[in-house]
Amino acid sequence: MSGGDRPEKAEGEASDESDERGEHAEHDESDEHDESDENDESDEDDELLLSSAGCVLALAGVLAAAAYAVPRAEYSYDGGFEGQDTDWTVILVELPLILLGGFALPPLTWAAATRYLRPWAAALVCVAVVALGLWGLDAVWHPQQGPGPGYERGI
Repeated sequence: MSGGDRPEKAEGEASDESDERGEHAEHDESDEHDESDENDESDEDDELLLSSAGCVLALAGVLAAAAYAVPRAEYSYDGGFEGQDTDWTVILVELPLILLGGFALPPLTWAAATRYLRPWAAALVCVAVVALGLWGLDAVWHPQQGPGPGYERGI
């Protein structure tokens, strides 16, 4: 044994420090454990809330993308007179990619933003990114539309 080492005590033996502190020390330690348990539970609740917010944002993003894209692509899957203008690329490629983007973009933005910002600021960033995404989609994506203002669906 060197000068600063203490011998280890057996399980049944009490340490000198606990003898000096008495019963109050044991009570204080149990209070500290109760407080840390409450903090751990609130941290877990916060993490659960932030995780579920990402799922809610994914659902909101796909609904916003669908509400925007499906009416614009209506003529592509209606096909006009006798379905002659049905555009299968819009139906099978473009709409699924738009919905996938609406599903993936908000939670990814949320995950990136919550690392550096508070949750309310991250939510604002998500709303701004979705709005910019829809604006960019409006600027770039132009599915075929009906032949003119006099076009009406068949019977």
